[in-house]
Amino acid sequence: MTQSDGDNILAGRFSRWKLYVILLILLLAVLAFLSLNVGFSQISFVNVLRILVKNVPFLGHLAQFSNVSEIEEVIVMQIRLPRILAGALVGAALATAGVIYQGIFRNPMADPYVIGASSGAALGAALSIVLGLGFSLIGVKSVPIFAFFGCMASVLLVYSVSRVGSRVPTATLLLTGISVSILLSAVVTYLQTIAGERLHALTFWILGGFSYVEWGDVVNALPFVALGIVITYVYSRDLNIFGLGEEQAEHLGVRVERAKLILLFSSSLMTAAAVSIAGLIGFVGLIVPHFVRLLVGPDHRVLIPSSAILAASFVVVCDDLARVVASPAELPVGVITAICGGPFFIYLLRRKKQLGF
Repeated sequence: MTQSDGDNILAGRFSRWKLYVILLILLLAVLAFLSLNVGFSQISFVNVLRILVKNVPFLGHLAQFSNVSEIEEVIVMQIRLPRILAGALVGAALATAGVIYQGIFRNPMADPYVIGASSGAALGAALSIVLGLGFSLIGVKSVPIFAFFGCMASVLLVYSVSRVGSRVPTATLLLTGISVSILLSAVVTYLQTIAGERLHALTFWILGGFSYVEWGDVVNALPFVALGIVITYVYSRDLNIFGLGEEQAEHLGVRVERAKLILLFSSSLMTAAAVSIAGLIGFVGLIVPHFVRLLVGPDHRVLIPSSAILAASFVVVCDDLARVVASPAELPVGVITAICGGPFFIYLLRRKKQLGF
């Protein structure tokens, strides 16, 4: 095979991958638009489109507003649109973090909560709720603030305990994360027993959802998620090489410990931002990266954006189901993702057993 033939094959692969990404973006856009009409109050898609156009700078004069009520506009712009965007952000963050953990641990069963991130966030939020802290800082409520710092503190604790000299062995990091998660989960369980009248709020937050999401939550989470995805993509080549093993990666010029630290920090940053606004939504970082890997292959240059976009669509759909399955009541989104993720996790266990792992 000549060099030109090889270049043509690579060009064909990248064209196919670009097509996947474009189709996933279109799917997300369609689902987001359809989701604007999911809920107890039905609003025609024509009016939804008029409301959206009205709120686009320099295009508002193009829409006809005679049939659009103020209530419909509030429902679309202040209730449904923020939670759809929050769902997309949370899905993208958790899936990208899942790609990182699966790449570092070289295990398709790893997810964003494997090193204590979820337990730390749960403990932070539980403390805020049980103590009845109602303050806000630059527009951010106390529960997201405590959840964010609880998540980051937990990850830093796990990383510090796992450090052996200048290295952080992957197996030690994983075992330490599991141990810290168990300890923090026990503390959260104790707080639930003394929560009293605040138990419902605490339980609903732990199960995860977007019922109380506001525009401020989306704006505050966006920079952390965007930064984390960019950092992850920059290190996509290193993640590809990690698949060969850490020793081989070092021989190929990868600064393994430095790359691992940066990737763990970026994944923790995204996970903290996600759980701070939505609570604990599990299985997203496990299901989506594994499915996308079957679709586009293991190349992280394609796997990262594809997983982020598809996970955004997945969480948006799960939120839609949470709104309508038990209408007029609303289920926690974490329940929907668990129903989807539980069987998938069992499938992965059986598959690894069949392959002899």
